[in-house]
Amino acid sequence: MMGDVNATNDLDTLLQWKGRSRSSTEIISASWCNRLQQTLDRPGTLVDGNALPPLWHFISHLHSVPTSEIGPDGHPKRGDFLPPVALPRRMWAGSQISFDGPLEIGDEVTKTSTVGSIEMKEGRTGPLCFVAVHHELAVGGDVRITEAQDLVYREQPDPDALTPEPKLAPVEAEFQRVIQPTEVMLFRYSALMFNGHRIHYDRDYARDVEGYAALVVHGPLTATLLAQLAVDETGRSLASFSFRGVAPLLDTEPFTIAGTRSGDRVELWAKNASGGLAMTAQAELRPA
Repeated sequence: MMGDVNATNDLDTLLQWKGRSRSSTEIISASWCNRLQQTLDRPGTLVDGNALPPLWHFISHLHSVPTSEIGPDGHPKRGDFLPPVALPRRMWAGSQISFDGPLEIGDEVTKTSTVGSIEMKEGRTGPLCFVAVHHELAVGGDVRITEAQDLVYREQPDPDALTPEPKLAPVEAEFQRVIQPTEVMLFRYSALMFNGHRIHYDRDYARDVEGYAALVVHGPLTATLLAQLAVDETGRSLASFSFRGVAPLLDTEPFTIAGTRSGDRVELWAKNASGGLAMTAQAELRPA
């Protein structure tokens, strides 16, 4: 059985997971897409044959384990597909995504995930482990989406340490929207992602164990909102999209998603209520 018993920060041991791969095949469900649509406060009117909105592949091909194999943070225990990094705090730092062909609701899609580079580094707050995971989503053997996902593992925060202020986000934006996160919104997105990470729904755990002042807005949710903002404001589909988390967004205050366009490139960002930068993103538009 999978477990944390072999958790380690020894790089030579962790590198044994490099190249490990897994695949699954499933149909992109209209009902699940409409649940995400409604979670984002949009009408649930999507049907088979509609184009899958950008980054909505995040809610497909979800890996699950028995409840007994869940770790204390709500993630599956270490050492199955991903390397058994001993550092307790795992975050999705960002992704670089290429939309290589159309993906539609109702398509039967095979997703193949492969562990890439694994690196140990020393950061300002202690040791860090960076794990890259490469994903391909294909229909009938034709790859439609490729994604390079970056995971970072770190120590739990020192409870006596001051939380650094994030740097300020850009002031000038061509377009922007204010998002008011709620506990229910975060819970519904966690359910759609089958994401048990407790920082998104367990306020006591988020505060007392991982050191956040409130519930944390999911990074991929913020990225999805930014990608949709680019589509809504330009009327164009995306050729590629990348994002990187800078600082957490919390459920106790509204946040703003914003952007500027230069030709076929859109620069995007999310900022907290105080103007602190939380996420940066870049979108490349398909030719009109």
